[in-house]
Formats: sequence, C-alpha cells, structure tokens
Amino acid sequence: MGRTATRERLFTAAIELIAERGFAATTVDQIAERAGVAKGTVYYNFGSKAALFSALLEYGIERFAATLREAADGQEPLTALEAVVGAELAFIGEHESFARLLIAEAWRSGGDWQHAAGLIRERAIGVLAGVLREAVAAGRLRPDLDVEVGASAVFGMVLTVALEWRTLQPERDRAEIQATLMDLLRGRLVS
Repeated sequence: MGRTATRERLFTAAIELIAERGFAATTVDQIAERAGVAKGTVYYNFGSKAALFSALLEYGIERFAATLREAADGQEPLTALEAVVGAELAFIGEHESFARLLIAEAWRSGGDWQHAAGLIRERAIGVLAGVLREAVAAGRLRPDLDVEVGASAVFGMVLTVALEWRTLQPERDRAEIQATLMDLLRGRLVS
C-alpha cells in the first residue's frame, strides 16, 4: 500500500474514531487497528498522536477546500455560489464523520484545533468569501455585504443543515436540500 493510500486509510479511521469517541479517548492503537496498519506505521509516518491528528486535519480540510474550489472554478459568481453549496453538501454527505469532527473539535481554542480553525477559515470558508467577493464586484450581490461574515454564515449554515440532513432525514434528496438553501440565500443576499 502506498503512502497516499495509507494516509487515506488513517484519515478515515481517525476521523471515524474521533467522531465516535472524541479526541482524548481515541488512541493511536485504535486508529492503527481500524486502518489495518501496524502501530509502528503510524509513528513512522507521523511521529506522535498529536502530529497524526494535525496532519490528518490538514489533509481533510485541504480535501474539503479543493472540492469547494473545483465546484466554483470557471463559474459565474451566483452559479459558483450554488455549486459551492452543492459541493459542501455532497462532501459532508460522503464524509459525515469529518464534518462532525469539525463541529465538535475544530473550534476549540489552542494548539492544533486553533490551527485547524484557521485552515478552515483560510481554505474552505475562503472559497466562499472569494465567490461572494466576485459576486459583489459583478453587481450581483449588494455592495455593502460583509463577505467575510457572509462566507462564514453560508459555510456554517450548510454544514449544520447537512449534518441535520444526514442524521435525521437521510432519505431526503440532496438536490431538494440544496434548492431550499439557495432560496434562502437568494432572499437574503441578492440586491
């Protein structure tokens, strides 16, 4: 198994375990066992539990941000906004445990969690801020819109709605959820 495949398995195992048990209660042994790798492999690749979690948070956040960037790429601003909302819903639908981790752990103060919150702000929420900034510049959104707060609000709204959908109403169609979110956004943001 290559380094990328190993990292992917470790990412999945760690995220699931943290979502189930919390950060403090999750051990490297449990992660290694669930990922199907030797404990030594974890330490060889990362050095410590803290380094493992830091690297895996960065990896997950970058994957999340890349998904959002790809959705927005080359789109007209309001179409890009809809595409990013859809991409966030889809990513959370596929990586529900990671989204739970972001809500439960990433906004804690100090250390790796503060670093993770900064990465979410810079990379994932930053994609939304860029889309909103372009929409304001194109005259598609009101000129006095605070794009930083707006981007955080959209990101948080979609994250919360997506988790509620996956937890309480998984049978609902993602397109229906996205359409409702976009109706809400159009009513609140469009000039």
